[in-house]
Amino acid sequence: MKRSSKILFGIDPGTQSTGYGVISVTGRQFEALDFGAIRSTAKTPLNTRYLHIFNELERLLEIHKPDAVSIETQFMSKNAQSALKLGMARACAIIAAGRQNIPVFEYAPTKAKLAVVGNGGATKSQVQKMIQMLLGMKKLPEPEDAADALALAICHAHNLKSAYV
Repeated sequence: MKRSSKILFGIDPGTQSTGYGVISVTGRQFEALDFGAIRSTAKTPLNTRYLHIFNELERLLEIHKPDAVSIETQFMSKNAQSALKLGMARACAIIAAGRQNIPVFEYAPTKAKLAVVGNGGATKSQVQKMIQMLLGMKKLPEPEDAADALALAICHAHNLKSAYV
């Protein structure tokens, strides 16, 4: 039996805060199903943080059973160590989706911002406000990482409009 709506799961990876957002797409209508952040402290060893990110994402993917995952691409950082750590967090997300045979799509932060705000250089605050409006939310989606993840899910819906509309 084919669903009339699609479930899209966005992920904004980070070692201290990995944002996630889940939307339902029915025609041209978007609905927020879940959003939040997987948090760790800077004092937590990296291997423990990565395992926590992986386990929580795997759990959330099992709950929501999305049709696709959209994840933020890595941007080039001046600090090689920071780039490597972020890459490891991204890998946790990609492997969690892969273990459940969920296709993964990657989008640059500027592309996600462009999809929801119409400006690839939008501020985090602008993204939050537009996500609130697009999803008909009473309050701003918080934390900012969750709003970014919701933007990634909406970006994917726009990019594959023909498949979901």
